Amino acid sequence: MGTSAGTHIPDVSADNVSAGNASTGEAAEAAGLRTGQQGSGPAARIALVGVHGFGTHHLRNLGRLQAAGAVDLAAVADPQPPAPGSVPPSAAVYQGLEDLLAATENLDVVIVATPIQTHAPLALAALATDAELYLEKPPVASLADFNRLCDAAAASGHGVQIGFQSLGSHALTAIAELLAAGTIGNLEGISATGRWVRDRAYYKRSRWAGKRSINGVDVVDGVATNPLAHAVATALRIAGARTVADVASVETELYRANDIESDDTSVIRIRTAAGLPITCALTICATESVEPYVTLHGSAGTAVFHYTEDRLVVETASGQTEQTYGRDDLTENLLEHRNAGTPLLSSLLDSGAFMLVLEAVRTAPLPAPIDPAYVQWEGEGESAHAVVANIEDALERAGREHATFSELGLPWAASTPVSFPVPSA
Repeated sequence: MGTSAGTHIPDVSADNVSAGNASTGEAAEAAGLRTGQQGSGPAARIALVGVHGFGTHHLRNLGRLQAAGAVDLAAVADPQPPAPGSVPPSAAVYQGLEDLLAATENLDVVIVATPIQTHAPLALAALATDAELYLEKPPVASLADFNRLCDAAAASGHGVQIGFQSLGSHALTAIAELLAAGTIGNLEGISATGRWVRDRAYYKRSRWAGKRSINGVDVVDGVATNPLAHAVATALRIAGARTVADVASVETELYRANDIESDDTSVIRIRTAAGLPITCALTICATESVEPYVTLHGSAGTAVFHYTEDRLVVETASGQTEQTYGRDDLTENLLEHRNAGTPLLSSLLDSGAFMLVLEAVRTAPLPAPIDPAYVQWEGEGESAHAVVANIEDALERAGREHATFSELGLPWAASTPVSFPVPSA
């Protein structure tokens, strides 16, 4: 993520060495510092693991909640010391979660905002306590780790919230209502379109950036699993695909213009168990960054959800309407879940459909390099970024036609769709 129109919070690089999480700051894909309902009772004791990168978003949000008396940031953990003044003086500082947990009692919530490959062990350690868990996206780096985490969560009885902040948007309720009312006719398909810019420095900000694995440990960094993961997750949620059982098929076609291991320009094509097609056409090699959007293609119109802005544009024969909605904060929702059993907005189990997409990317062949003849470099030095020829048109066509780049006949698309064997439910 980078900086787009409608950014709600300052740009933060979520992917540095010590606290990378999977977000990178385009509206932080979080856009979620808005006030929601706050529970009553004593302040919840919180521990934050990862205070740099996207962890800075959590620090700001926790500062807001602490000022309101809803939380007490008891402790933080990070191998790198926090920036001066970023952590309340009352919060203890540790280098790792193990030391934090050994010294800190009666935690209500542990928030993990660290590099992708660390999510599984840290999440399992947090679930061994009596605390609820907020785990940044993507949940973990493999379907096997996801299943282990689900088992641990079930055994613990604790809630696990996954940091897909867009799923707190009130626009999702509005979308469900317009579909039920037949406003755009029968829903025939969904597309997710993301076109952002990432420069050479983006891939040098941490040792895991642009990696599929490090020393045999899965990382699965990539355009669909990290910077534009919210596009995939939001499209799946609108389609009603939450769990593993809600997905019938996943196909990937992965490319890279940058000199990296992971993909930076890809199409992910999904079909739900109900037969609805979802096509995610994504790149971080665009001419300029534009806010991503999910389009509902109906028989009588379209609805376009600009999820970083919570903005919904509906177009039918009778005209066009546009409305911006509010958003519930996922940390507050997790506290309400712990205190009153409120359903989680982005639960671990409900990220199962997304994890199938991540697993399809993880197990797919290496991304095909795009012929340099079709890549233009804009800028100088570390600020230079790759631009794939006519990528904006390609993304639009892919989403509209539910086609991959090779199926569109693009001259640089030398790969073919790869089908992922979806496990039987």
